[in-house]
Amino acid sequence: MESLHAFLLVYLLTCLGQLGYGSDIIHGKKAPDKSMLYMASVQNSKGHVCGGFLVTEDFVVTAAHCDTVNITHVVIGNHNLQQGSNTKIIVEKKFKPSSFNDVWLGDDIMLLKLSRKAQLGCKVQIIQLPCAEITLEENQICQVAGWGTTKNGGSVVDDLRVVNVSVINPEVCREQWPGLPVNVICAGGYGTDKGFCQGDSGGPLVCNGLAVGIVSFNKYRNCNYPDVPNVYTDISKYLQWINKVLATTKPS
Repeated sequence: MESLHAFLLVYLLTCLGQLGYGSDIIHGKKAPDKSMLYMASVQNSKGHVCGGFLVTEDFVVTAAHCDTVNITHVVIGNHNLQQGSNTKIIVEKKFKPSSFNDVWLGDDIMLLKLSRKAQLGCKVQIIQLPCAEITLEENQICQVAGWGTTKNGGSVVDDLRVVNVSVINPEVCREQWPGLPVNVICAGGYGTDKGFCQGDSGGPLVCNGLAVGIVSFNKYRNCNYPDVPNVYTDISKYLQWINKVLATTKPS
């Protein structure tokens, strides 16, 4: 019965245009050149489609729902997607939780195995994940970044943009999002004019230097002043799955 209720709710919200994927950075700023060197542009044959972040030399984390756009490669090494110094690496394999079906039902996480290792250095770095399950403090300041649009009806941007967002109490978030899936973090959007909107999903929520969340969904068609919280996948709830994927792909 609970699964039926979840299905009916997501169907209703989708029909009403309520759910929107993405991380269009709203009221943020251009990311400094030597910051967030773990950011990856997840792309298909037409260009940028989602955000992502490098967690090992040959793995990028992004959102599972990004798999609907025929991902082929990632681009790393430069905040500006139009500059020629970027590095393009083919995606060799994609890993999603077997339980993933829809963002509203949770488990919106995907690992991209790259065809070769990224060369770490002054332009490319990895970001650490939590070592164990975490609980973020209410109003804790974190960051989210992406290449998405900056206003309703706008175009994607060439330069990576970043904005500070505050963590929202889970109980408050569930009051605003009845039926919210488990294993999520809410930060930004509700009660502020900063956060993300539909467009660039898969980017990281970074708190205290750790990638703790993955941009998942928000309320559709409300980029300027979101009236519900932005929702992220809680990475710390998937550490066992992540470590299993990484271990099974290591050379024997």
